[in-house]
Amino acid sequence: QLQASGGGLVQAGGSLRLSCAASGRTFSSYATGWFREAPGKEREFVSAINWSGSNRFYADSMKGRFTISRTNAGTTVYLQMNGLKPEDTAVYYCAAARWPSLVRGEVDYWGKGTLVTVSS
Repeated sequence: QLQASGGGLVQAGGSLRLSCAASGRTFSSYATGWFREAPGKEREFVSAINWSGSNRFYADSMKGRFTISRTNAGTTVYLQMNGLKPEDTAVYYCAAARWPSLVRGEVDYWGKGTLVTVSS
């Protein structure tokens, strides 16, 4: 089970850190990442990190603003979001799959989302 948290309301230019905690099974050998779904839009890939933390991948619009990391045990993955923009407003979902399938959107496990709202 994957549980996302850390969402909230922030002003444009602000920061948030999302957390994705794994429980019930080990995800240490899985890549873990984030997708988001804005109102009226399709779910899109945000970022992913492989099981060892040696590979990270970001969608173009997040590069330089978002940073993904994970604990050594692989039980928690973080998404540090800086320089937030109103267009970043969305429900953010954590997900897990094998690498690099996750980057292609081929998800094995979805977590419940956490809402991020960025005001202008």
